[in-house]
Amino acid sequence: MISRRSFLVLGGGALVPLRSVHGKEEVPPMLDHVLLGCNDLERGITFVERHVGVRAVFGGVHPGRGTQNALLSLGERRYLEVIAPDPKQTGSGYLHDRILKLAEPRIAGWAAHVSDMDRLAAQLRNAGIAFQGPQPGSRTRPDGRVLNWKSLVLDDDDVGLLPFFIEWGADSLHPSMDAPKGCSIERFEAVTPNPGGLTRRSASLGLDLPIAKGEPPQLRVVLAGPKGKLSVTS
Repeated sequence: MISRRSFLVLGGGALVPLRSVHGKEEVPPMLDHVLLGCNDLERGITFVERHVGVRAVFGGVHPGRGTQNALLSLGERRYLEVIAPDPKQTGSGYLHDRILKLAEPRIAGWAAHVSDMDRLAAQLRNAGIAFQGPQPGSRTRPDGRVLNWKSLVLDDDDVGLLPFFIEWGADSLHPSMDAPKGCSIERFEAVTPNPGGLTRRSASLGLDLPIAKGEPPQLRVVLAGPKGKLSVTS
């Protein structure tokens, strides 16, 4: 199913996004989900609930990656993923090791959705953009249903300002559909001392990414809920 949000298409030899029917947005139209990392899942859930008034629900674990998550819908095909180490797993990876050090929740990255991951991989390869994947992923929900996806990670994500890409399986329910609702994402921007360079890279990937000049390089996100707003950075 293709939503009103944007998906990557090939146009004029470059990767370009289909524009949202709502025009310029304060968040990238292709944003699928935002990762909020913390070294303890319950602490991350409570942190979000205290600020916005909606409690994320447990989503499951990532086998072999050493992490677990809790989810909260941010509207149509957008959600917040609170991600933390899974103490029952011995496996670990880059993300696990990074969030293990976070006593306070911080943005740990973001994902952009695509409709055809293999096509995206071919386009990036032809453009000389290095990446890893596509790689299959899955997790089992608490209700026993299995979610499947493919992901692609850029070799150079500009210190975390650029996303990884995700394509959900045709038979997988998008997490935003049944995660707790009531929140939205009001602002999402990348801050960098070199906005021109990041703008060019973002455009080459088909991303309509709001960019501001500043230091240090970081992502800034503003969430809104029935209790109030939450501003958080990477």
